[in-house]
Amino acid sequence: MNITIVGTGYVGLSLCVLLSQQFKITALDIEETKVKQINERRSPIKDSLIEEYLSKKKLDFSATTKKEIAYKEADFIIIATPTDYEIETNNFNTQSVEEVIEDSIKYSKNATIIIKSTIPLGFTQKMRKKFNYNKIIFSPEFLRESSALYDNLYPSRIVIGDTSDEAKTFANILTTCAVKDDIPTLFMSSEEAEAVKLFSNTYLAMRISFFNELDTFCDVNNLIPKNVIDGVCLDPRIGNYYNNPSFGYGGYCLPKDTRQLL
Repeated sequence: MNITIVGTGYVGLSLCVLLSQQFKITALDIEETKVKQINERRSPIKDSLIEEYLSKKKLDFSATTKKEIAYKEADFIIIATPTDYEIETNNFNTQSVEEVIEDSIKYSKNATIIIKSTIPLGFTQKMRKKFNYNKIIFSPEFLRESSALYDNLYPSRIVIGDTSDEAKTFANILTTCAVKDDIPTLFMSSEEAEAVKLFSNTYLAMRISFFNELDTFCDVNNLIPKNVIDGVCLDPRIGNYYNNPSFGYGGYCLPKDTRQLL
C-alpha cells in the first residue's frame, strides 16, 4: 500500500515516521530544504523520538517536492498542511487543503483523501460536493508539540469522520503502526469528528484559563497557589494534570480552534 503525506510539520512528519515502519510513504513538501533534510534522515523539527527513529529505525519513506511523483501511485493521501484562523475575515484559511484535494484528484483518480489539518465545521462535506468526490475523510489529530510521534505511537483515541470501508482501513493502518494496544477507535459523521477536535482543544484552553485564574486569585489574596492546586486536583474528577498556571495560553492549535468554535 502506497501512502502520500502532504506537509512535513509536526503532524505530517510524525505520521511519515509512524507509518513508514510498515508501509511505503512518500512525503510531499514545498520547501526543498526540508525535503533534503528528511531524505538525509535529519529531522527539520524538534522531537527527540522522531530524531531517534530517523537515525536508528528502518523506515520505508522518501520526500519530494514534485506533485506527480507523490500522488501518482497513492492509495491514501493524508493532508497535514497548516490552516490558520484569520481574525480579519473570522474564518479558517483552508486554501492549502483545498489545493491538495484538487491536486490529489487530478493526479490520482481513486485515492482516499484523509484530512488531518484542522478545519471548520462542515468543511469535509463541502469539499465532497465541490469536487464531486466522496472519498474525502476527516480524521482529527491530538498531538502535543515535541511529543508528536509519541502521541501517534500511544494515541489516546482514534477518531474517523466516516463509516466506509476506506475509513476502517485507515483506522487499521494507524492501529497497526502504533505501539499501544486496544486503542479506542470511534467512527462518526464528518461534522461530529470536526466538532470533536474543536471542543477538545477548547476544553484544554478553558482548563488552562481556569488554573490561570486560580493563580491570580491566590496572588491577590496572599495564598500559595500550589497548595490550592494540589487540594483541588486530588479530586479524581478533576485530576492532577494540565494545571500549571502561566500567562494565558498559546501554541499553534488552541488560539485558532477556540476562535473557530466561538
